[in-house]
Amino acid sequence: MSLVSDVKTDVNMREVTFSITPEDLEAACERVYQRQKKDIAVKGFRKGKVPRKMVEKLYGEEVFFEDAVNQLIPGELDAIIRDNDINIIDRPSVELVSCSKAEGAVCKATLITKPEITVGEYKGIHAPMKVREITDADIDEQIEMLRQRQARVIDIDDRAAQKGDEVKINFEGFIDGEAFEGGKGEEYPLKLGSGQFIPGFEDQIIGKNIGDKFDIEVTFPEDYSEERYAGKAAVFKTEVLGITAQELPEVDDEFAKDVSEFDTVAEMREDIEKRLTQSAEQQAQTAFDNALFDTVVAGADGVIPQVLYDRRIDQRVRDFESQLQQQYGDLKLNDYLQLTGMTMEQLRDEYEPQAKKEVMLRLALETIADKEDIQVSDEELEEGLSEFAAQLNAPLELVKARIPVEDYRTDMRVQKVIELIKNNAVVDNDAAEEPAEAEKPAEEAAAEE
Repeated sequence: MSLVSDVKTDVNMREVTFSITPEDLEAACERVYQRQKKDIAVKGFRKGKVPRKMVEKLYGEEVFFEDAVNQLIPGELDAIIRDNDINIIDRPSVELVSCSKAEGAVCKATLITKPEITVGEYKGIHAPMKVREITDADIDEQIEMLRQRQARVIDIDDRAAQKGDEVKINFEGFIDGEAFEGGKGEEYPLKLGSGQFIPGFEDQIIGKNIGDKFDIEVTFPEDYSEERYAGKAAVFKTEVLGITAQELPEVDDEFAKDVSEFDTVAEMREDIEKRLTQSAEQQAQTAFDNALFDTVVAGADGVIPQVLYDRRIDQRVRDFESQLQQQYGDLKLNDYLQLTGMTMEQLRDEYEPQAKKEVMLRLALETIADKEDIQVSDEELEEGLSEFAAQLNAPLELVKARIPVEDYRTDMRVQKVIELIKNNAVVDNDAAEEPAEAEKPAEEAAAEE
């Protein structure tokens, strides 16, 4: 093998031409023949016993060239990439330029290389860190959620229906005196105030008692989903069959004992305040970190190959499909798309802006690692892999065999850069408004690249 030419054809693109010697080509052709000869049949010869020269005479000397060259290309190209320190980010596209027994083969590979980017500010970045103050109303909201979980449903037979009750009703709807499709329900459970029915329907049940039969007069909204009913007046003949309500427990020390590990309401409230404060602090820290990395991304510049964006979007789609299966069992992504009326292209378009940001952040962090000459020693790598293996509850050697170890070293370098940026950042609540919280901390997304 020898490198014939190495030409930069465009930004992040190189065209490498390399040759394969006649000797290497001959050896590869022989290996292909030996592997295939058991299946070769020629009249006058037993199957599997046809001499190679006879096969080449019948089908041409190039009969084994394609398989032979395909067998050689990975090793030859890997050696060129390694020896010339070429950093590629996608599988090369290779074409055979020429091939003969006398001269060997010449191949041309198109390589997409890792983009070179510039970075701006990454030390001493100013960003706000605003921790939301926890109020009594926040604590009361948490306690109310606990009350709702402990609520019991009771039958109501001594008063009229109120907002918040659940009623069981029969109803049938009429437009211009004619019953219409989808307007009938029997023993239908409806929580008053839920807004489940068209405006005005639930309000006219409030104040009614079990056994009451009455008409509900409403008008369908102009933008109603069923166009044939939009804007039309309707009458629903309705009967109340039953009324139930939630009975909430009193907030006292017995309640605290039932729903928490504490003996008093005061202790429970103190614990809730502590946990809400910790959550608010974590949210503020995440927003602070994301503001730092937004600044890094804003200061980075370079031409990024689309393949990197596509790869990140692919990962997000896979993650989303996994979440669907965890939450809804056997729900497949295609089924979800059909249910929501969304196309795969629309889903990918939704992910693209964040994917572009994450790709640029990762490239910027790797560039900073090079600029700062941040390295990960073999000892640090071993320690990191040991911790990773412990998390997976897997043998260290198995982990080393299954993952790209040098990629893991790069991940560790990136993590060091993240710590460098955070350690040199400046909390400044006058710097800017607090950014919207991202789907996940920016450094987590960058570490996944």
